[in-house]
Amino acid sequence: MFIVGHRGARARAPENTLRALERGIGCADVVEVDVRLSRDRVPVVIHDATLERTTDGRGAVGRFTANELARLDAGEGEKIPLLEEAVACAAGRAGLFVEIKERGSEEAVCRTLRDHPLDTIVVVSFHRESIERVRALLPGLRTGLISSRSDPDPVETAAAIGADAVLPGKDLLTADLVGRAHHRGLIVIPWVLNSADEVAKAGRLGADGFATDDPCAARGWLTPPEIPL
Repeated sequence: MFIVGHRGARARAPENTLRALERGIGCADVVEVDVRLSRDRVPVVIHDATLERTTDGRGAVGRFTANELARLDAGEGEKIPLLEEAVACAAGRAGLFVEIKERGSEEAVCRTLRDHPLDTIVVVSFHRESIERVRALLPGLRTGLISSRSDPDPVETAAAIGADAVLPGKDLLTADLVGRAHHRGLIVIPWVLNSADEVAKAGRLGADGFATDDPCAARGWLTPPEIPL
């Protein structure tokens, strides 16, 4: 299975920062970032719709320009990166999953991505409309549908919109889901797996990869420890 560093490597550095991406790139096959739009419609890397949890700012992300957001502390002196910076950081070093958090941000995200090689980038989202829009804007870009309990059949939904992957919450992962997804040509990437037992279970069920907050620890979970003779 391949490893996706969730929000870079949020167990090792402030989430969704360049430092977290660097830590994730050191251990993961792919790093994942969350994207929202600033007031001036620049894609920036942050999970929440508001600033309080992960920065020293207050209020909605969309109330501030990209330059204003860049002046905030996103933890340990790190800044809120632009999507452009995250793409450049991962280029040639690891795959990149870009999660679209907001409907209506697809065009701005695709404008950023279209000037980069797309073969190692995947856009993912909970919003099927976002996946459909991205596929129309950048037909060569791979996509993945993130699923939660609100979707009664994420495999059928992902297949219907032409996604390349389905990303179920770990509690939704079953052998039946994996089998049906593979039958449809979808890869399966559960989230967020943060223990060796969870990773082993996902492997037994046939998952292709998994997202984790600590890709460096996860690398060890995939490799049986050597026993000294």
